[in-house]
Parts: sequence; structure tokens; C-alpha cells
Amino acid sequence: MHKKIQESFDRQGLMRTLNAKLTKVEKGMVEITCGFSETLTQQHGFFHAGVATSIVDSACGYAALTMMPENVEVLTVEFKMNFMKPAKTDKLIAVGKVLQSGKTLTVCEGFVYDSKEEKLICKMTATMIAAEKK
Repeated sequence: MHKKIQESFDRQGLMRTLNAKLTKVEKGMVEITCGFSETLTQQHGFFHAGVATSIVDSACGYAALTMMPENVEVLTVEFKMNFMKPAKTDKLIAVGKVLQSGKTLTVCEGFVYDSKEEKLICKMTATMIAAEKK
């Protein structure tokens, strides 16, 4: 399972661009981290919301993939983000968790924390779909 997730993660150009790291893979849960860089900021010097959204979307997608059969891949159908605090930290930690895994659709929750995992920066609710592997 971890190998399949890692190989897919390694093919994501955006994750390479963000210098994001796949740090934990368990059945129904994936963690991705992203270190701070000025190239990833918005106008106030915080991590851009797009960075947090991208890594937690991937964390949720890969959490869903851990629950799916070998012969499928995963795509995001929809998500909603709630931002609670500015992302003023030296590292983002995104955790994706499966709430309900079905044959076609999987519902996940994602959380993005600061580097000490003390502050919840934002939360995602997402739906993922099993897609035939090409």
C-alpha cells in the first residue's frame, strides 16, 4: 500500500514544485508536510492558501486510495475548505482521513496544522472517486 501511494505521489509535479513530502501512510490516513519558502507565500508573508489546499487535497486523495482496490486510481470530485488561522509557520502538516469509503465515492476530512501541530490552520471536507487505472 505505501509503495503504491509513494509512487503516485512521486509523479505529482505540483508536490515536487511545493517541495512537499509524503511523511505517513496508514490505511485510511495520509500525512503530507511542506516546509516554508518565500516562493510559497501570499502578500502578507504567510503560506498561500493554495499551498495548504493542494497538500491537504492530496492527503485526502491518498487516504481514500489506501481504501481502494489495486486496479483503481483516485480523483477529487469536490471539496470545501474552512480557513481558521493565517498559515504563519515554518512547516504545514496536512492530514487526510477517510470518514466513509464506498465502492465508487469516498468521503474524507483533511486538517492542516502548524509545524508543532498545536494550531489548526484549515479544514477540508472532500469527496473522492475511484477511477479506472489507465
